[in-house]
Amino acid sequence: MLGRLAIVPDLSGALWLPEERTLVVADLHLEKGSAYAARGIFLPPYDSATTLATLTAAILRHAPARVIALGDSFHDRGAEERISSDDLRSLHLLQKGRDWLWVIGNHDPAISRAMGGETAASLEIAGVVLRHEPDAAETGFEIAGHLHPAAKIRMRGRALRRRSFALSGRRCILPAMGAYAGGLNLRDAAFRPLFREGLTAHMLGDGRLFRIDRQLLLAD
Repeated sequence: MLGRLAIVPDLSGALWLPEERTLVVADLHLEKGSAYAARGIFLPPYDSATTLATLTAAILRHAPARVIALGDSFHDRGAEERISSDDLRSLHLLQKGRDWLWVIGNHDPAISRAMGGETAASLEIAGVVLRHEPDAAETGFEIAGHLHPAAKIRMRGRALRRRSFALSGRRCILPAMGAYAGGLNLRDAAFRPLFREGLTAHMLGDGRLFRIDRQLLLAD
């Protein structure tokens, strides 16, 4: 729970709000691969399709009435021109029959109507603010993305690093869903001012989420 809002972390990296029938995702970074290719860094050009497949599976699992994407859904301003017709069609099919809200981020400060849905800088649900970048000055409850949290632990004698939710009694930061988005270690200084009251990681594992206490988290 965050305040009065029930939250359920999903293995996909999405956050399910069952009482609101709302699925929240963060940092899809669609068309990151094509952005790198334009700079001469060639990666397999399938990241958007892979990310949308992950999102599709989460939507099929929960059948949300509303989807909220918490910013950096598109990797840059040119992503809308580079996205393939097949991937755009997949995106529009996901939006069919449900509300869709793009919260703007630092990578995508403007999203055209051609991408479907509506846009907003932030919103509030049941007293919880949803925004792209977490705000250390927030004294209420908050759900955000932006930092791409990842947990590193030692398990069976070897180090394991995976994307992770970062949770406290008043804040939840979602892992990036984007296939090429990467992750920032939860031991990084960027998380310290956000989790002074405590931190629990919910790490994405093989087939399940693992709840990890802060003292078990390793630095890179």
